[in-house]
Amino acid sequence: MAVEQSPRGTTYPVGMARSPLTLAALATSAVDALDVTSASPLGSTGSATDAALLFTRDGSRLIVRVPRTKSSDTALGAELTSLRALSGGIRARLPFPVPTFLGDAPAPPTRAFVYDHLAGTPVDVTRIGRGDPLAANIGRGIAAVHSLPTSFVADADLPIVRPLDALTSVSAIMDRATSTGLVPAALVDRWEHATEDAALWQFAPTVIHGDMSSSVILHEGDAVTGILGWHALSVGDPARDLFWALGSTTTGAADGIFEAYNIVRGSTDRQTRKRAMLYAELEIAKWLLHGTEQRSTDIVDDAVAMLHDLVDVVQHDGTRNIDTNTRPVMTVEEVEAMLDRDERHPEGR
Repeated sequence: MAVEQSPRGTTYPVGMARSPLTLAALATSAVDALDVTSASPLGSTGSATDAALLFTRDGSRLIVRVPRTKSSDTALGAELTSLRALSGGIRARLPFPVPTFLGDAPAPPTRAFVYDHLAGTPVDVTRIGRGDPLAANIGRGIAAVHSLPTSFVADADLPIVRPLDALTSVSAIMDRATSTGLVPAALVDRWEHATEDAALWQFAPTVIHGDMSSSVILHEGDAVTGILGWHALSVGDPARDLFWALGSTTTGAADGIFEAYNIVRGSTDRQTRKRAMLYAELEIAKWLLHGTEQRSTDIVDDAVAMLHDLVDVVQHDGTRNIDTNTRPVMTVEEVEAMLDRDERHPEGR
């Protein structure tokens, strides 16, 4: 049986998947008086979790998940912490539902987690145009998350990422990718200018979902019916929740999402889209690093091809500029010093 070796030395079986009936039995142990009438598999073969959709006697639908890898176990545990932090009062501020954790039960070497089921299908961003009401509703939904009070995140001891932290993380990814010698010089120069641009990193941290993508946003018609995957809930850069929209080949979706988002959030951070664009580009750098770590020639070749395609795009599309051009370029050390000074003396802003 194949296993995943965790950094701590524990192993998780990743061979035979649990059947929907087995998962249903685990769910009845996790939730008192649960009466399951049928169960169907959920997710694709080879997924990091075993999952099933359960139908109950009273007409409810639930989801049960059991992690199959150390990383998925960690993610589900983090999501449980986040969902518990999202109290009824916090949820009432959102224009869409959030999953509710209902219970868990032992499923050695891990646990089975049970949630309510949210209606809807994942968003297909390639089918959304600029004037599409769904794009506007997505933008307003993300803005609602970013408008939540940061205090509940701090109270739950969830991560808080400040501007200097965000800049440091971006610089580290860029440096690691550059050290492979496979990133085109034009992108290295572009990314370096972004990390040296002080104005780009002067943002107010907000509550963020942290792992937003089209796959976690559910919809029915033009309405957003739920957002899944809250394992990375934190306070951080709002651009982290928006970069995925810029990866689409159809710019209309991104325009519609950002326009609606900016109407709700105002102009407090005019550089959000530029940072989001940088994050979107660095996703390719992460893919390159993944390929080198896995020693996968196919992944590395794919990432390199994507990077060269990106060079062509950014050199011929003036709308993809990520330089604020508001002041002389500062060195990385000067930017870090300025951000550190602002965080220590916020009243001086």
